[in-house]
Amino acid sequence: MSNNDEVRDFLTTRRERLTPEQAGVPFFGGRRRVKGLRREEVAMLAGMSTDYYTRLERGNLTGVSHPVLDALARALRLDEAERTHLFDLAETANTSNTGQTPRRGTNRTTVRPGVQRILDTINAPAYVRNGRMDILATNRLGRALFADAIGANGGFNLARFMFLDARAQDFYPAWRTVAADSVAALRTYAGRNPYDRALTDLVGELSTRSEAFRAWWATHNVKLHHTATKTMHHAVAGDLELTGEALQLPGNPDLTIITYTWEPASPTEQALDFLASWNTESADGGDRRGAEKRRGQPRIGR
Repeated sequence: MSNNDEVRDFLTTRRERLTPEQAGVPFFGGRRRVKGLRREEVAMLAGMSTDYYTRLERGNLTGVSHPVLDALARALRLDEAERTHLFDLAETANTSNTGQTPRRGTNRTTVRPGVQRILDTINAPAYVRNGRMDILATNRLGRALFADAIGANGGFNLARFMFLDARAQDFYPAWRTVAADSVAALRTYAGRNPYDRALTDLVGELSTRSEAFRAWWATHNVKLHHTATKTMHHAVAGDLELTGEALQLPGNPDLTIITYTWEPASPTEQALDFLASWNTESADGGDRRGAEKRRGQPRIGR
């Protein structure tokens, strides 16, 4: 999809979701023919002419100044992620029209040895991912947590697992929320890296094979992922409530370390202690059934 199409669809969906009451626009009753705000109402709120706003909504952000983008973000009640996305789309529009080299996503498939050493010192599940949700490196507990998703080469794509592997809906009890957030994260990354061919291929694959992904992608929702608490159901350890913290690597802005925390002395802490021992035994040649027997109970169900 072209940048003009992205801008058009993003601004249209943001305008259509905002009611006159939410925007503080006077409404005198009667039937409205449009969903959400009218273009002239957005223009009034942003302090610009209707013709100028119409030009923006048709996808042309070339040459638009930061103050104008700020005014538009306020008029449409954009949150932090949406405002960032709007500015990313504008930067792409201006880069494309000045002949500058467009941003492209990293094709890195491994991380520096030092980054792997950092992961290995973390006493919690941790991994490194890029903006396409390719998992490039994990520590030992991270590999144990995502044992069902990790491929033979030690890596996997979290979005593919989320939408194309039936086990994902068991792994994430709140699958719809987690899955929708993952689509929003991919859309955010796409705004920063519109010429990432691998991302285009991934979105095409998921849109073709997953109706849920296709529907969420069409909403143009975006989200910044700094921290989030998720419930996971591990086939061996049982239910886990983990809070993920995103730590961006300064030397590689497209790479992020995700590490999990949990409440001390909680059932999750006990389950992770068991998972660590199970993982150690598995690495040493033990089997899953033996570990479960020593835990004193069969595999936990949901």
